[in-house]
Amino acid sequence: GAESPAAEQTQLVSLEVQAVFCGDCSEMHGKGQGGRSRLRRLLWSLAFLASAGLLATSTADRLQHLLSRPVHTRARLAWAPQLRFPAVTLCNPNRARFLHLTKPDLYSVGEWLGLAQENHSLVPEMLAVLGEDQRTWLIRLANYSRFLPPRRSERTMQSFFHRLGHQIEDMLVECRFQGERCGPQHFTPVYTRYGKCYTFNGDRRNPRVTRQGGMGNGLEIMLDIQQEEYLPIWRETNETSFEAGIRVQIHSQDEPPYIHQLGFGVSPGFQTFVSCQEQRLTYLPQPWGNCRASMQGEQLLPGYDTYSIAACRLQCEKEAVVQSCHCRMVHMPGNESICSPNVYIECADHTLDAAVEDSQERCSCPTPCNLTRYGKEISMVRIPNKGSARYLARKYNKNETYIRENFLVLDIFFEALNYEAIEQKKAYDLAGLLGDIGGQMGLFIGASILTILEILDYIYEVCLAFREVSWQWVQRQATWGGHKMCGHSREL
Repeated sequence: GAESPAAEQTQLVSLEVQAVFCGDCSEMHGKGQGGRSRLRRLLWSLAFLASAGLLATSTADRLQHLLSRPVHTRARLAWAPQLRFPAVTLCNPNRARFLHLTKPDLYSVGEWLGLAQENHSLVPEMLAVLGEDQRTWLIRLANYSRFLPPRRSERTMQSFFHRLGHQIEDMLVECRFQGERCGPQHFTPVYTRYGKCYTFNGDRRNPRVTRQGGMGNGLEIMLDIQQEEYLPIWRETNETSFEAGIRVQIHSQDEPPYIHQLGFGVSPGFQTFVSCQEQRLTYLPQPWGNCRASMQGEQLLPGYDTYSIAACRLQCEKEAVVQSCHCRMVHMPGNESICSPNVYIECADHTLDAAVEDSQERCSCPTPCNLTRYGKEISMVRIPNKGSARYLARKYNKNETYIRENFLVLDIFFEALNYEAIEQKKAYDLAGLLGDIGGQMGLFIGASILTILEILDYIYEVCLAFREVSWQWVQRQATWGGHKMCGHSREL
């Protein structure tokens, strides 16, 4: 039978829209094969659908690759007319000078040093390892008859470390920086887990710079480690140190020393050469990486306005000790009161050890987004030689054995005036995604972004056309229904 006017109009509109689409989108491959035989049209349709499927699969893969946030690392070597010389922190691993102990010191911290028992009597095993003169002196020192114990406020751990720690004035024998003399006044006291230490060139506002690489253009120091002042060791604890020498950490002025984990040892009887290269590392923040940027005005530690892993760990360790012991240790920054010697023994030491062991779970200290570190190449030669031993003994009023067992030379310098820049960069971004999708569209369906826009425009035209047809059909149905009711009324 004859088709209704609405169906005819729908077919005409559909053909019109298809004609517009075919005329406007003729550049898309595989689409213009509709005028061939039915079999060929079927094959071309299958080919087009397969290509579209491959395009969708490839696009999904590229999108998934973008969402995985891939990164790559680029390293380059750059030259500079001058470089900021690093901060150099030195620690004698012996926390207290044995022969400088006083009666109040022995009474207050003797148990913590492993010299006395809880009732303040001397440890017999410790006395057994001492020489006759030292044993006699210590026994006389531990005679507390007619001794008035000091008040707790008079003998704090900070004053103990300050007085009994090795003094830079006694340890520093010679000092030169870039050929010019330097002295104890150029070293700043700093407290670490080793006690009283010293930092050269630690001023962040006015750091020293070097304009030439090689030996003789950095810091060269001769030190006396004073082994005769070392505490006697008769047992092993977490704080026991068997080493003789100094611990050294080369670090940026923007971070505090964390020398008990990041330092290296320098032995007496050797001249140690440390050739450095500055490394500037840049990491990406979330969501591409896991680094932590420094916030404006942020201060994890007093005097340090830049985030660093060392500052974060010190702060975390301090919080653990303060929470358990209600005080802080001397090397921990802050305004809390400093723990007494008894609290060191009963609470602080083992709390700190537990915090260090559980640091991965307890402390979240991600890598800073911008970090300066120093690569090191270390070599050493024995000193003094046979020809200079007697001269040095006369010069410093020591015997040759003392020179060999206590003197060391440390030479720190830049290998060359260059630095290594290591940058973490995005390996894939939105521009790369669009480029890949465009290439895949051209490969699989011979289309471009404009073609996709034309397809969307075609869909929009189809929707408008069928909306218009549907509206007209509704109108006609309403009109036809009205006529039918009027005819029925006349019959009545």
